[in-house]
Amino acid sequence: MSLDELVTIALDKRNFQSLDNYIAFCTKFLDFAVDGLQAVIISQNENHYRFYQYKEDGHFNITRPLNADLLLVADDNSLLTKDFREILREIRDIPESDTERRSVIIRAIYTIQQSIGAVLDALPSGAANTARKINGDLFERLIQLLVRAVGVECKTGTIQVPVEVDGEIQFFMNYQHDLLLLNNDELKAIGSVKTSSKDRIDKIFMDKFLYSKLTGTTLPHIAIFLNDVQRKQTRQENHYGVSTTFLPGHFKGYTVKLNPLDGVYYCDIRPNMRTEPILKDHIQTIDYFFCTDLWDLTKQHGADITSKITMTTPDTELTEITIEPDAS
Repeated sequence: MSLDELVTIALDKRNFQSLDNYIAFCTKFLDFAVDGLQAVIISQNENHYRFYQYKEDGHFNITRPLNADLLLVADDNSLLTKDFREILREIRDIPESDTERRSVIIRAIYTIQQSIGAVLDALPSGAANTARKINGDLFERLIQLLVRAVGVECKTGTIQVPVEVDGEIQFFMNYQHDLLLLNNDELKAIGSVKTSSKDRIDKIFMDKFLYSKLTGTTLPHIAIFLNDVQRKQTRQENHYGVSTTFLPGHFKGYTVKLNPLDGVYYCDIRPNMRTEPILKDHIQTIDYFFCTDLWDLTKQHGADITSKITMTTPDTELTEITIEPDAS
């Protein structure tokens, strides 16, 4: 498949209605990358990152940084089309010690999403904002589809939070959320799904704080990120490296002084998230969400939904949900 054809598919979100659609697109991109690139550039400061440079059909653009330790290649296509599907069926029973299958979970999700982002990087520079929006929306949808694939009910939607004064509802505040985890029409957790935490981490912590204050509940709030690296050009012309977009001071400050989140997950986790105090206790790789925490979240007591909800497909309009102010 040509790069132009891949770009055309990626630009239309209607082409990504199912997990099969995502996997099929990813395998086509991996096949294209075998001999369709102008060059593969190695990051100067973190050598396991690579940048793909396109030929004239991609305006000689250079992609976002791609983690070679996580990114699958065309020879791994059967891992995506067969192994990953089998793992999803058994995901609830995969122990922490099974690093091989857990690695497949991380690498598959990372590669599927980065294949979309890398293809959108082939667009002219004037289309960067459009590409960023599409990429973010498709990552949200991918996570929703994966949650449904393992058997958990979820939605994306706007929660209407009632604000009471002297025991009477005065008005509603609307909160739009990327991921609403449910069990038997009971809201169990609220999730934010973003490709990176850049310019977003403050809002995620504040959303939990305000939601808890307004409703008098302790409903769990989680965050799922793809990665927190971006391309940077070094002082030497045509030399590229990576820089982090994660703000550890903000994360630690909000965790200690405001409220900790109930789960933070990455596909491409940064080294300091594994070693620094507070960070290592609150941030994990995305396999922990699917293998362990997702099931713990859906077991606990949640918030009753007072309005009827109709199960939505990933491309439908957002569902309005009302949560009772005294739910616990």
